[in-house]
Amino acid sequence: MIFDRFKRFFILLEEGTERDSPAAFSPGQAVSGRVVLELAAPARLGALRLRAMGAARVHWTESRSAGSSTAYTQSYSDQVEFFNHRDTLLAPTDNGEVTVLPAGRHEFPFTFQLPETLATSFEGKHGSVRYWVKAKLHRPWSTVKKVKKEFTVIEPIDINTPALLAPQAGAKEKLARAWYCNRGQVSVTAKIDRKGYTPGEVIPIFAEIDNCTSRAVVPKAAIIQTQTFIARGTKKQKKSVVTTIVGDSIAAGKREVWHGRALKIPPVGPSILQCRIIQVEYSLKVCVDIPGTSKLLLELPLVIGTIPLHPFGSRTSSISSQYSVTLDWLSSIPEQPEAPPEYSSVVSSPEAEQSLAPPCRSELGGILEGPFFAYIQEFRFRPPPLYSEIDPNPPSDNNIRPRCMTC
Repeated sequence: MIFDRFKRFFILLEEGTERDSPAAFSPGQAVSGRVVLELAAPARLGALRLRAMGAARVHWTESRSAGSSTAYTQSYSDQVEFFNHRDTLLAPTDNGEVTVLPAGRHEFPFTFQLPETLATSFEGKHGSVRYWVKAKLHRPWSTVKKVKKEFTVIEPIDINTPALLAPQAGAKEKLARAWYCNRGQVSVTAKIDRKGYTPGEVIPIFAEIDNCTSRAVVPKAAIIQTQTFIARGTKKQKKSVVTTIVGDSIAAGKREVWHGRALKIPPVGPSILQCRIIQVEYSLKVCVDIPGTSKLLLELPLVIGTIPLHPFGSRTSSISSQYSVTLDWLSSIPEQPEAPPEYSSVVSSPEAEQSLAPPCRSELGGILEGPFFAYIQEFRFRPPPLYSEIDPNPPSDNNIRPRCMTC
């Protein structure tokens, strides 16, 4: 039978070395590969056509009621096509004759260019962003043989931009009530050093929670993923918790301060912000559970990128995060500074001589361990003698050689 002649028929992309290995590409990159056909015996073939496509699709249904006994289902669907590439790898001759291939392995190379703007591959509850290559092999007096290979596209998101390196901060307060009785107020202030992060990084959370109620409260922090699907002017959202941490219980009338509480980002997909019908957004939520009333929520926006923070950017952002909460003393500096005091009135002579010696390592322990201070050793030499026209060390007469009279 003709089906016995085909041993294998598959698509191999350059990024993968095996038949089922995944391949990942970036927008604007050239995709190259081969359609591989292995025959156990000679076979007559008509044409081999290739199609590469990328698209975003959304679909969901909602049940609606039109009365006490009437109900109907409303369907929402939409699609965005990013590209559609077609190519013919094996064409029939001009007179319509088929091509006869001998037994063995046959490869048909192909290449195509991805557009410069593409959304990251995504699989959600009500939609997806997919990219694939499909090959169709036409044979005389037989069904069309098909093969499909999906590949991944990752849109680069560089977090080393001013917008994503900017600190994010917010504050909220809530009045706790129970049975129309005022039980006090709960307030929260939170800040993170930047907006953009990559999976695997740790978000240091700086927060202050004031519990002015008569009952204990529990603070929490979580990363929330929000998937938004859009069709026919209607939105459908799905929210999920990516990761969370729980703080210690705060007693009534007490205050809790987080000095960079660590929240690690697990492996998650990057943000999708430029697609018309699918969006994937992230946020950091600081929540305070208040007994007897609803929670107090403070939300800070996040962007999950693909290009990590550069070392210089990491140092800059860490400086802003660690010292932005401790620079309140700057506001107390007067507009007209006072004249500095005389050096002699501050440091005595013995202290001045002692200050010339380099400090001991024990004294530098706290300085050397700090992130912003470094001890620079000063090399001090004996100062040169004062200038004088009179030689302070004149040569002696014994050292002068007598002059020859014949010269």
